[in-house]
Amino acid sequence: MRKLAIATSVCAALMLPVPAFAGNTPPETTWQSIKGDIFDKTAFLNGEDVMSMDAPYRAEDAAIVPIVIKVQPDSGIRKVTVVIDENPAPMAAEFTFGPAAASASFSSRFRVNSYSWVRAIGETEDGRQFMIKKFVKASGGCSAPASKDAEAARALMGKMKLRIFKAGESRVLEQSNGTREAQIMIRHPNNSGLQMDQVTMLHIPAHFVDSIEVKRGKDLVLKVEGGISLSEDPNIRFFYKAAGSGDFLVNASDTDGQVFKKTWQAQKGS
Repeated sequence: MRKLAIATSVCAALMLPVPAFAGNTPPETTWQSIKGDIFDKTAFLNGEDVMSMDAPYRAEDAAIVPIVIKVQPDSGIRKVTVVIDENPAPMAAEFTFGPAAASASFSSRFRVNSYSWVRAIGETEDGRQFMIKKFVKASGGCSAPASKDAEAARALMGKMKLRIFKAGESRVLEQSNGTREAQIMIRHPNNSGLQMDQVTMLHIPAHFVDSIEVKRGKDLVLKVEGGISLSEDPNIRFFYKAAGSGDFLVNASDTDGQVFKKTWQAQKGS
């Protein structure tokens, strides 16, 4: 995965004022300067016919911005990259879907540091890239203090939960034709490197989950490569084929080299 450098100290960008826009359409100057650093090819097709994004226009909490990506199952898209233009590390996360995935649709929570375009770029196996975008008004998501103290966060780090949704509970897709929705939740502070310890007044070093892999038996459902833009306690909803077999295995790692693993026995018919 092509990654931009991760910010690990106070970023000058945090000191800039929230941008003011003369018209209704914000400029895309940042995108023009960063897209070549993230993608090998910078020719993007309009993705509005094959993808959609649900994101708040004005975020209630910039550190936990919910984003839902819906992908048409027949689009051929097997990888989705989320880019948040104005974040210190704009490459937010890359989601790759394997043979056990029923769809490339998913939802998660992200940090948004300032008024920014949020983009989802879907890639097919033959290399076509489809892009959609939404503008989100937020401020300070990457530097917002953690919701737990450091001691509590360390005690819970690496704890995982897997939730399987019943038919009719899906927020993204109709659960038909053997499609089921699940949610993986991982306890982790996901420190961005831009947050300040409220006692020492020093910046907390960056420490975040950089890889999550979900398998059903031997088959890949989903792999996520993330950065500082994934919110504290990463939380991802995704879709898998109920017709598959084998237990669920989640393997995650963070930037300190810690590895977290857990297996869940699959229930009959799920």
